[in-house]
Amino acid sequence: MLAKRIIPCLDIKNGRTVKGVNFDNLTDAGDPVELAKKYYAEGADELVLLDISATLEGRETFIDVVRDVAKAIAIPFTVGGGIGSVEQAEKLIRAGADKISINTAAIQKPELIGNLADYFGSQCVVVAIDIMLTEKGWEVVSHAGTKRTGIKALEWAKTCEILGAGEILLTSHTSDGTKRGFATDITRKISQSIGIPLIASGGAGLPEHFAEVLTKGMADAALAAGVFHYDLLSISQVKEYLQSKNIIIRY
Repeated sequence: MLAKRIIPCLDIKNGRTVKGVNFDNLTDAGDPVELAKKYYAEGADELVLLDISATLEGRETFIDVVRDVAKAIAIPFTVGGGIGSVEQAEKLIRAGADKISINTAAIQKPELIGNLADYFGSQCVVVAIDIMLTEKGWEVVSHAGTKRTGIKALEWAKTCEILGAGEILLTSHTSDGTKRGFATDITRKISQSIGIPLIASGGAGLPEHFAEVLTKGMADAALAAGVFHYDLLSISQVKEYLQSKNIIIRY
């Protein structure tokens, strides 16, 4: 069994880290570079930087932040937000990103997944899938959760793998920011149906939530933001709890 990963996420807007509930009511959570340094020191396995307003505002991800974070840490990190071409992705890789995350662009141009995989390798391509529980079940949403797509979450994850994704970042819009736990059931269904790693995101509030999604939910990694930003939990605290439950983690 591969060791499970704990990944803090920095949602970036206008060069600052922000956090909200259900992708809304955003509040400032601090300087991204300082937070990246903090999480690196605490033992984060990886880091994710998402420019959450890039797609909505039609601009590229804030490359200066990526460069500064790359200089500050020595763990892999993924960058996403507003990436719609191989050329844009290459700028971010050159700025120091290890992986590229695409979300809305993958839905609009599914061939982009394969183009990125062909150019950088599948290991560098993360497809972020934002999902919402609707009357039709778990549905994919786009544009930072503002648009319903009608696409079923499970089927889209399978398609992304076929097209060349090396990893799935699954975020429950329904659970995001609630601190009531991850969407464990759909996480498990998707994890069982694909052959690539799955990162679970949305809803972390307690160490028990991480343990549940990494075991019952069969996620390969668990991602969180607000609980780490506001010092409700530390990465070391979460890892100590997982270790006490005999869950294999990275050190």
